[in-house]
Amino acid sequence: MALVGLLAALVSVGQSGPAAAARPAFQLASILQSDMVVQQAKSLALWGMAPAGDTVVLAADWRQAPVRVVADAGGAWKGSLPVPAARPRDFAPHTLTVSCRREKTTLTNVLIGEVWVCSGQSNMDMELKPALPWLRGVVDYEKEISAADYPAIRLINIENSFKKTPQPNAKGTWLVCSPQTAGDFSGVAYFYGRELLRELQVPVGLVVASMGGSACQAWASREALAADLRVKARYLTPYDQSPQARESLDSVKTLEKLFEVLARPTLLYNAMIHPLKSLSIKGFLWYQGEANKKDGRDYTALCTALLQGWRRDFNQGELPFYYVQMTPYNWEEKDSTATYYARLREAQAAMLRVRNTGMAVTMDVGEPDNIHPRNKQAVGQRLARLALARTYGHAKVLDTGPQLKRYVVRGRQVEVHFAPKSLGGGLTTNDGRPPRHFYLAGPDQVFYPATATIVQQHLVLTSSQVPKPVAVRYAFTNYPVTNLANQLGLPAEPFRTDTWER
Repeated sequence: MALVGLLAALVSVGQSGPAAAARPAFQLASILQSDMVVQQAKSLALWGMAPAGDTVVLAADWRQAPVRVVADAGGAWKGSLPVPAARPRDFAPHTLTVSCRREKTTLTNVLIGEVWVCSGQSNMDMELKPALPWLRGVVDYEKEISAADYPAIRLINIENSFKKTPQPNAKGTWLVCSPQTAGDFSGVAYFYGRELLRELQVPVGLVVASMGGSACQAWASREALAADLRVKARYLTPYDQSPQARESLDSVKTLEKLFEVLARPTLLYNAMIHPLKSLSIKGFLWYQGEANKKDGRDYTALCTALLQGWRRDFNQGELPFYYVQMTPYNWEEKDSTATYYARLREAQAAMLRVRNTGMAVTMDVGEPDNIHPRNKQAVGQRLARLALARTYGHAKVLDTGPQLKRYVVRGRQVEVHFAPKSLGGGLTTNDGRPPRHFYLAGPDQVFYPATATIVQQHLVLTSSQVPKPVAVRYAFTNYPVTNLANQLGLPAEPFRTDTWER
């Protein structure tokens, strides 16, 4: 749901009155629906409620024998059906049935393919179509929507909600991608799914659990936040000891109050991630950070805690986690040398030390005066490159732009060398101009703009104001839109060679 629709949801988003407690005697988890995509080559979990002690029969048209499970004393039941590997270009629909006594639920038009959970805040939430005044739609949205005839792509938007305790179900409806439905799709998720479909030729399911204005800690479980003492002390304990922890969520009536609530720990996890944890998936996409813009010192630990909690909950091994480094944005400040957003990006890059993660750099597609940049095509495609190269084993797919390997000081000049595998045919700029946003500093730790020249496979930096350079920074300010890239158009990753806090 885009920001423009959040206020309309405030009436019900935090409520859990008597009506929410009423349940039918037999039911299937709400996210399991017709038109969904189920994860290939894994067991498909099916779960729900039934009268205690009753037998629930699970059947699928791709296997002969059904599976029988028994509802426990509380009425909860859960079972699984093995799912075969998807065959390229096989988009045949399947049918599932779940029955208990004389009641039966039938799921039709189910596809077997790849399923990804896509989460974060407004830039993940941003749809293909405009939602004025905040969102202007993706670049060429009219053309993109009219061409979005991909019935093998399916998407479900998890309804925005926040709760104080983990919930068993979340609301949403699986949609088949078409020009009639695609306008409501997350732009990043759609372009990611389209790339996977084109390259893998198997169906793609996208589970979008995102909300504008939300902070990272809101998407993490209580157990995950408590497991890291630093994270617990920074985020969880202050909340638990605050008046807000005892405040009713029904009091959220304004957008300002909503944004404050969206910075509280666990609330979005409880309502929008916990209900998904039994879903068989391939991995996670994450596009978040604006709400934590000044949390550079803590964000690596915070986001790592979130990921470790998700991996434990979904219990499917070290699921891949591909995320977007924050795009340049001017936070309505006059100081063009401010670095707190750069430090958040640095903290995001440090997440790469966690196994099976990857980061999409977007320094070249930001809009400093628009917090919702419109070029979501590039973002989705770069996330897809990460998945294709690292999850799906496409060895010829380059998934990163130039990355710093080393720098060498030669008198007044500094040579900057990049990792050979990241060069993608060599260095270039996307506008034909010299590389910009390089800075040099001497022993006084004061940085000055540097002139950068491409020399074969490296850069040479000079600054008349720095006769004895000792440190280099690249794109290490809040909103530098960069032009340095490799020959494939993938942008260079921001870096600094110092550790100065100044």
